[in-house]
Amino acid sequence: MPERFYGVRHHGPGSARAVLAALTEQRPDLLLIEGPPEADDLVRWVADKGLEPPVALLGYAADDPRRAAYWPFAVFSPEWQAIRWAVDHDVPVRFFDLPYAYRLGEARAGDGAELPEAETGADGGTGIDGPFGDDAETRPGEPEQPVRPVDPIAELAAAAGYDDPERWWEDIVEHRGAPAFEAIGEAMAAIRAESPEDPDDLLREAYMRGVLREARKSHRNLAVVCGAWHVPALTATVSAGHDNALLKGRRKSKVTFTWVPWTYGRLASWQGYGAGVRSPGWYHHLFTAQDEVVTRWLVAAAGVLRAEGVPTSSAHVIEAVRLAEALATIRGRPLAGLAELTEATRSVICEGDDLRLDLVDRQLVVGERLGAVPDDMPAVPLARDLAAQQRTLRLKPEALDRELDLDLRKEIDLGRSRLLHRLRLLGIGWGEPTRGRQGKGTFRETWRLRWLPEFAVAVVEAGAHGTTVQHAATTKITTAAQDAEGLAEVTPLVEQALLADLTDAYPAVLRALHHRAALDADVTRLMAAVPPLARTLRYGDVRGTELGPLRTVTTGLLVRICVGLPPALRSLSDDAARTMRDHIDAVHAALGLLEEPEPRERWLDTLAGLAARDTEAHPGADQPTHGLVAGRLTRILHDAGRLDADETRRRMGLVLTPGTPPAQAAHWIEGFLAGGGLLFVHDTALLGLVDEWLTGIAPEVFTDVLPLLRRTFGAFAPPERRAIGERVRGGRPDADQPGQRLPLDHDRAAGVLPTLATLLGHQPLLGGPRAHG
Repeated sequence: MPERFYGVRHHGPGSARAVLAALTEQRPDLLLIEGPPEADDLVRWVADKGLEPPVALLGYAADDPRRAAYWPFAVFSPEWQAIRWAVDHDVPVRFFDLPYAYRLGEARAGDGAELPEAETGADGGTGIDGPFGDDAETRPGEPEQPVRPVDPIAELAAAAGYDDPERWWEDIVEHRGAPAFEAIGEAMAAIRAESPEDPDDLLREAYMRGVLREARKSHRNLAVVCGAWHVPALTATVSAGHDNALLKGRRKSKVTFTWVPWTYGRLASWQGYGAGVRSPGWYHHLFTAQDEVVTRWLVAAAGVLRAEGVPTSSAHVIEAVRLAEALATIRGRPLAGLAELTEATRSVICEGDDLRLDLVDRQLVVGERLGAVPDDMPAVPLARDLAAQQRTLRLKPEALDRELDLDLRKEIDLGRSRLLHRLRLLGIGWGEPTRGRQGKGTFRETWRLRWLPEFAVAVVEAGAHGTTVQHAATTKITTAAQDAEGLAEVTPLVEQALLADLTDAYPAVLRALHHRAALDADVTRLMAAVPPLARTLRYGDVRGTELGPLRTVTTGLLVRICVGLPPALRSLSDDAARTMRDHIDAVHAALGLLEEPEPRERWLDTLAGLAARDTEAHPGADQPTHGLVAGRLTRILHDAGRLDADETRRRMGLVLTPGTPPAQAAHWIEGFLAGGGLLFVHDTALLGLVDEWLTGIAPEVFTDVLPLLRRTFGAFAPPERRAIGERVRGGRPDADQPGQRLPLDHDRAAGVLPTLATLLGHQPLLGGPRAHG
């Protein structure tokens, strides 16, 4: 029996059904499939029930795992179904595309070839050809692949009068049964005859023809499954000498292959995968649904909404089926396609709500199905250790986002937290913390989990640091601490080492911290290091970590900050003062987390000395400390109980005098009120001082300080602003007599009415002030 060529569209359910039927009829004694020949030994795993599509062949350079590529397979992929058929019928299978080792070897031998920054696709999404520019998805570090100069499916669709290639493919192939392989081959030959050739294709096809020549020597009944684009080249008469000349001198690199889980989201062409399809979930449905394709799809759409609490009845489904079928009839389609189903879903089931439709698209049209591989699949030791921990901790990788709440008092949750933190250190962002620990949240952590296929490469890369997750994370953080150039780089590592429970890395990280702190004389950098260290000291007891050495380092940092802070506050610009205020707030809040009172008292003593220095200066003179910082220091001391209400009013009164420049006083008020306006609600005397100062600002100066005042009062919480407004409406506080209020000055109030009317878009009010009372 002569050999047969089955030209397919990668990930096409119609092609998959046709290939199965053709192989059952032909019964070949050897099956050749377009794909990397280095993966031949992995074919046997297809018979393992633990290998569940979608999955992908992962190939990477043995000496540099970052140089990697994927070959994805779904249950509706023709190649996957062909391999399954061959394995079930004991028919030998070989991949016969150009070896991946050649691609890597050529990239390494190139002179100055730039590598892309992101994953590259291939053929514009037609998917009717094969790997390397087709169904192989490359990773960063791979040579950029040329885009094929013509889209075959688009050409055929245009010739048939279709403006949408996907809709043409559905009508001609997916909804009408098995494609005619001979007709598709002839169509590809006609298109290639009028199109420029891709040098990459010519090289691959030369290698494929060489494999075919060798296979013919031992097998007569051959079956070849490949992208339809290649069929004309493989059936053409070309000499072996011509092909050998093209392949001569090619270099090879050492590569490693394995199976890894994949997702339908990454199979979608809009994700940057050249041979992907727009709607993997829809194609999965087309392949697996034996009958009632339209009805079953709309029932599933209703199920998605019901799971989200959206009431969807059977009447919705019935009317949606009628609408989809009516649209298909009007448009002359053999069966309602995805376009008709989407319109029916939006109009009937979603009742015109695009948010509901987006939910259906995400879960059905694209789908978030995640494949699986057997536990004993060949992998790097780190991957095996990770899989073992996932089973022990009952933390299964999933493609969908899900929230995970952890109680660190439970041993299993503590283990999950350590694993997720260690993976983050290794650049594997399976979990992302969703909110920080606050107050009573000492024992709580919340994570958002989502497993992505590219984490398989990240695991291989991380394997260079160690054979277990703990060992690799320890090596990674220790190296980072040793290579850190400044205090800001090493400080976060202390907290990360604690969260990941990397006890072996802790001494090295603390040594690096102590060394960088001793060499750093910048007070702001020293202050920036305190909050993460204080959090570590505060929450370290939850994880049972020995924190004595860290406490010593933190205390030493605070002493140096207290000594260096006074000179650091002199001659600050407005921007520098705002930055310094933020650092002071952060350090003050961080010291409040510590159980020991001594560091906080030392800090407050330093702030008290700085505030007293400013108070003793002559009012109106150049203050040693910027007003923004001086006001903030006063508020901190007041809230900490170091200043009583009378002393606070006295200090505010010294600043809010006619002799103090309004801009300087406004900065002081901004700093003082940065902690919120609740103080004004309870202390009417302070409110009276500010009110008297505001009313005394000259008109020509008021516009200069207005932005500062607006920024200050605009930061108050709405209830605080409302309460202050109620206080003011009841009469202006009398600064000389606390608790008393001055009568409202209607003549002065009338002066703001024209401006207020302009802001509100009304004509200026006319008449006396009392007429508008």
